[in-house]
Amino acid sequence: MLIKSLTLGHIQTNCYIVTDENTLECAIIDPGAESNTIMDYLEENKLKCRYILLTHGHFDHTGAVEEVMRQTGATVCMHKKDVRRTIAELGFRYNPPKGTVFIKEGDKINVGSLVFEVIETPGHSEGGLTFRCEDALFTGDTLFRDSCGRTDLPGCNGADMMKSLKKLRDLPGDYEVYPGHMEATSLERERRYNCFMQQAE
Repeated sequence: MLIKSLTLGHIQTNCYIVTDENTLECAIIDPGAESNTIMDYLEENKLKCRYILLTHGHFDHTGAVEEVMRQTGATVCMHKKDVRRTIAELGFRYNPPKGTVFIKEGDKINVGSLVFEVIETPGHSEGGLTFRCEDALFTGDTLFRDSCGRTDLPGCNGADMMKSLKKLRDLPGDYEVYPGHMEATSLERERRYNCFMQQAE
């Protein structure tokens, strides 16, 4: 498994391109902006994008979805609770393209030999998701190094965030953690030093 991290857009959102090195099939997690940067990487490495996986529906994680989908034919996957229902939700929920697949806890997405397992982690948004693949967790805006996602925006819920952090904390073993913003970390490090995760019940 090869993980490429691209930091994109004016909010510096992490986009991850996760590749099966044997088949060159990949999934793109949270293409938030700069579709040209994403497509350049795919083309330079001759990658075949099968899925676009969204950890949540905020604009800084979805800005390049339509263009990347148009150019690759990839299937978009997200949780239905983050679909925009009214104009007032613009930016905090997402109006996904036709053909989007709505996923939930326990679903599995196959990309070559890689398997992405869906873990529901609401709090920063109602439809927040974490994707587990081999020894990696892609946590979106749920878990950060030494912190967690904001819970003061529309659709956020502090109590749900604490439950989601507890769910991640209680996973057996250790994982590399790839968050939606800032640098990567490890689950064991966050268990030891992240006060939000320590307080989660």
